[in-house]
Amino acid sequence: KHSGKAAGDASGKEVNYKRRGARYRARRRAVDLLFEAEQRGVDPVRLIDERLELARDADSGVAPIADYAEEIVRGVALEIDGIDSTIASYLSAEWPMRRLPAVDRAILRVGTWELFHNPDVPPRVAVVEGVELASEYSTDVAPSYINAVLDAEADIAGQARMAAAAVRVTADPSDAAPIVPGTPAMP
Repeated sequence: KHSGKAAGDASGKEVNYKRRGARYRARRRAVDLLFEAEQRGVDPVRLIDERLELARDADSGVAPIADYAEEIVRGVALEIDGIDSTIASYLSAEWPMRRLPAVDRAILRVGTWELFHNPDVPPRVAVVEGVELASEYSTDVAPSYINAVLDAEADIAGQARMAAAAVRVTADPSDAAPIVPGTPAMP
């Protein structure tokens, strides 16, 4: 975990994490929270609710949580079964989800959620940011396989987003024909 100060990365280059954008920092915080929730065996939504409450108290020392970090954590928690199933479908039999380091699972969950559930994030951005997080947080081998999984998911994310949007539109009750008193109901 980095404090935001300039530090060397695996290549020895100086990296200033404060220069990253707000969304990257929110992703990084979401990874931290998802990782912590898994390690402690607690519900990520409960954890984020606790942290939001603590962050309101200036004396707690808990940093505020960006809205986007909260959105990611809540979104991942809501869609966890589908997200994990999607990730697992791109992993090899030798390396199932349970064998991945917890931090890699958290990074993949954030990237997968963005790919399939956040149309505001271009798929390429979700992939690149996932690889960046892996470079910052995980082992030397993690960025390449996280890139492979997220890149493969990105290939179908556009179609999945369109299908999900179509389902949302057809499920919108405002699209239903109005009921006029005195007319028979449609079968």
